[in-house]
Amino acid sequence: MIDEPFAAGGSFLHRADPRAKLALATGITCILAVSPGWQAPALALCVGVGLVLWAGLPGRAFWRRMLTVNSFVAFLWVFLPFTTPGEVLGHLGPLSISGPGLNLALLISLKTNAIMLAFLALVATSDAASLGQAMHRLRVPAKLVFLFLFTYRFIHVINDERQRLTTAARLRGFKARSNAHTYRTLASLVAMVLVGAMRRAEMTRRAMLLRGFSGSFSTLRTFRMGARERLFVASGAVYAAVLIVLEVLHA
Repeated sequence: MIDEPFAAGGSFLHRADPRAKLALATGITCILAVSPGWQAPALALCVGVGLVLWAGLPGRAFWRRMLTVNSFVAFLWVFLPFTTPGEVLGHLGPLSISGPGLNLALLISLKTNAIMLAFLALVATSDAASLGQAMHRLRVPAKLVFLFLFTYRFIHVINDERQRLTTAARLRGFKARSNAHTYRTLASLVAMVLVGAMRRAEMTRRAMLLRGFSGSFSTLRTFRMGARERLFVASGAVYAAVLIVLEVLHA
């Protein structure tokens, strides 16, 4: 996410209006988050796969992010089937495997992967500056927009500071071990990263004030929805309506 590996590309999803993509991704996420059944998440997962293929995302970066997300989901499969009360389907040694636990783990897995695919295909195909402008045009509170943009900007600053201090420690012969010296060194490194980031943030604030920053960003970029974008938004609205209908029928 820091390097924006998905923001560059020539597909329609890369060129589409970020406002439409952000609104559609947010709507899908809200619907799936409260979905009690598996029909809508399963459909969203299939549509998400199609969107990712349409966007032509780089395979290595894509699978690395999916693996990171599913490494957390895997913990649910370790605990939920054995800790959720309900009908027992079988036994694994002294542990009982419950049907509701398996259903819950499957539902969470479907939702997580469907939402992740939607965000990678729709949101990650735009750069951070475009997303910030899209949030502003969608009437997201200005403080949240500033928080998003500055957080994204200073992730790079904090990472650069961390790399500099880590390199300095290695040049002085530091090797991480399980001892008090390592813990003290790592604690000092974290503290210095925060101090350095705060210093850089103060310098940035003063530079912006000297340049007449008035609390709003000016940009020459404009968003225009063409016929293809309008058709895309309409298709997204129909898709969201289908998800809602599936949940209503399930209920």
